[in-house]
Amino acid sequence: MKLSSFWVQNFRSIEDSGWINVGGLTALVGRNESGKSNLLLALASLNPPGKMQPLNPVKDFPRSRRLEDCMDNTPVVWTWWELTPEETEQITPLLGPLKKVAVGRPYGAQLWTDFQTTPPALDPKKAASALKRLKPVLEPKWLAVEGETKTHCINAWTALETANTTAEAKVWAAAIAPAATAVRTTLGAAGIMLDDAQDELLTEVEDHAAEITGYDGKWQEARKLVLDWLPQFIYIADFPELSGHQDLQAFVEARGNNPSTKESENNFEKLAKVAGFKPNELYEKRADHELRGQLLNRASSLVTGEIRRLWKDRKLMVRIDIDGPHVTVLVSDPNAQYPVEVNLDERSRGFRWFFAFYITFSADTQGGNAEGAILLLDEPGLYLHAKSQEHLLKHFREDYKNQIIYTTHSPFMVPPDAIEIVRTVNIDEKTGTKVTNVPTGDARTLFPLQAALGYQLSQTLFVGHSNLIVEGVTDFWILSSVNAHCSAAGVPALPEELTITPAGGAGKVSYMAALLASEELNVLVLLDDDRSGRETQKDIVKNKLLRETAVLFVTEGFDPKPSEADIEDLIEPAVYEKLVADTYKTELRGKKLALNAKIPRIVKRYEEAFAAIGLEFFKTRPAREFMSLVGSEPAKVLTPDSIKRFQAIFKTLSDRYTKMKGSAPFK
Repeated sequence: MKLSSFWVQNFRSIEDSGWINVGGLTALVGRNESGKSNLLLALASLNPPGKMQPLNPVKDFPRSRRLEDCMDNTPVVWTWWELTPEETEQITPLLGPLKKVAVGRPYGAQLWTDFQTTPPALDPKKAASALKRLKPVLEPKWLAVEGETKTHCINAWTALETANTTAEAKVWAAAIAPAATAVRTTLGAAGIMLDDAQDELLTEVEDHAAEITGYDGKWQEARKLVLDWLPQFIYIADFPELSGHQDLQAFVEARGNNPSTKESENNFEKLAKVAGFKPNELYEKRADHELRGQLLNRASSLVTGEIRRLWKDRKLMVRIDIDGPHVTVLVSDPNAQYPVEVNLDERSRGFRWFFAFYITFSADTQGGNAEGAILLLDEPGLYLHAKSQEHLLKHFREDYKNQIIYTTHSPFMVPPDAIEIVRTVNIDEKTGTKVTNVPTGDARTLFPLQAALGYQLSQTLFVGHSNLIVEGVTDFWILSSVNAHCSAAGVPALPEELTITPAGGAGKVSYMAALLASEELNVLVLLDDDRSGRETQKDIVKNKLLRETAVLFVTEGFDPKPSEADIEDLIEPAVYEKLVADTYKTELRGKKLALNAKIPRIVKRYEEAFAAIGLEFFKTRPAREFMSLVGSEPAKVLTPDSIKRFQAIFKTLSDRYTKMKGSAPFK
C-alpha cells in the first residue's frame, strides 16, 4: 500500500489539519512551533514499531478544550492508501475492485478501516417475485401428498413467505436462509423434486441471503488483509547514536545472552551489516590477524565508496580498524598534506549525523525493520552545512524506495525543481495547526520556499550563457511550465539553452540585467507592458545595459496589441477565473466578485475586486495552480488561443535570441 493522504485532528496543537497529500517524498515546511512535529507524531501513532498504544488525553488532547471531551473514540488520524495491483487482485473477491482504502485511529488503541463500500441492499421484490412464480407450480404437488408430510410442506412454505416480509436486510437474510433450506427438506421428504428452472428460482433467493449474511465476514477478511499490509511508521528526531569505538568482546557476549537495548550497540550491528562483516567472525578469528585485516579492509572500501558518493563536502576515507578486542571507525581526508586519521567520535557533528544516518537507515531499509516502512523524519540534517543538506535531500530522492515525510524550515531541504512536494504548515491562535497543499502563509512560513527558489536561481545564473529575465516568480512559473509543455509536445518552444530567470519585480530587472551583461552573457528581457515595465525598458536602454531589441513586452503575444498586459493575460480569462475560484474557494464562499472590465490587466481586476470585499489577492495562488495543471492536465488550462499567444512570445524571443548569438532559426 502507498500512503496518498492523511488528516490529523484533536492532537496537541492540531484541531483539524485538513487533508495532507503525500507522495514518495513530502516536505512539511513551516516556522518553529507551527505544529510540524505534532503532525508526524500523530501519524506515527497509527502503526509504530512494536505494539500500538492508546494516546494520553492529558498530554495529547488540545489544552484549549475540556478533558472530558476526549473519549476513546475521539478521532486522531485518518489516512487514505492506494492499493497495488496485486493487493487489488486479492481484495476484489471480497469487496469488489477497490483501489483505495482508509485506515484511522482514535485515542483508544484500535484501528478503523473504511472501504467506501456499502453492504448488499435487500431486494424484497426480487425474492417475492421468485416465490410467486414457484408457489403455483409446487402447491398442487404438496396438496396431493397425504398426512403430516403435506402439513410440513405447507408450514415450511408459509414460514418462507413470512420470512420474506422482513424489511431489515440482515434480519431478512438470517430468516430466509433456514426457511429456504426447510422448504427444500420438506419437499424432498414428500418426494417432490424441483426441476432446473424451479431450483434456479429458489437458489436465487438463497444466494441473495448468502450475499447479505456473508458481507460482514468478507469485510472482516478484507480488513485483516489491509491491516496486514499497513506499513510501519518510523519516527526519527534524535541524533542516531553510533560510536567510533566498540568493545568487540563485550558486544559478542552481550548479544549471546540476549538482544541489547543499547542504541550504540544496535547501531554497531547495523554498521557491520552495511559494511559486510560479522562481529562474531571477527571475534572468533581473533588469532588470525591477517584475515581480520582483510575482512575490515573490504568493509572499509565499501563504506568509503558510499560515503564519497553521498557526502560531497569533502572526499573522506573511512577505515574500520581492529586493535585487540576493540573495533574503531577512523575517518581521514586523503586530500590533506598528510592523511591524519581521526576517530568518528571526534569528527564534526554534521558528519557524524550524516554517517550515522546513512548506516542506520541503509541497514533498516535494506532487509531490516524499516524495509517498506514510511519514514517520518523531524528536521533531518539540522547539523549539516547548506550544501550537505542538498546532498542529503538528493540521497532521499534517489536512494530510498520508502515513502519519506520530513519537516524542515531550511531552504536547502526544499527541492526547487520539485516544489510540488512541499506542504506549508501554519498555526493560528484560534484554529491551531493547519496544513495547505499549496504554498500559503505568512512571510516566515514561506521563507524557506522563497529562499530555495532564490538560491537555485543564484546558483544557476552563470552556469548557462543565455538568460531570459522575467519580472517575478509567477512569470517564471507560468512561462517555464508552458515552455516545458510545448517542448514535450514537440511544438515551438524557447531555445533549450535559454534560462528563465525571475528578478523579483520590475524594479530589480535593471540590476539583474547589469549583473548578467557584465559577465558577457546573452541576455533577453521580457516585461509586463505597464507603466513600471516601460520605465524599466527605458532605464535599460538609456544606460546601455542592453540593446533595445533585447527587451520585449508581453503585448508581443497579442494581435491586436492591448494597451497593457501581464504574463497572466496570456491565459484565457475564463481559465484564470476558474483558477482563482479553485484556489480561493474557502475565502470566497458566500461572496461574489465584481470584476471591472475596464481594467485592462486581469490581475489588477482581481486585486480591485478582492479589495472591494475586504480580501487580499495573491497572484501566486492561481499561478501555482496553473503551473501544476499544465504539468498534469494541460487541456484544462491551455486553450488554442492561449497557446497561440504564448507561442507568439516564444517565436519573437527565439528570433531575437537567434540574431543575438547566430544560432539556427526558430522553427
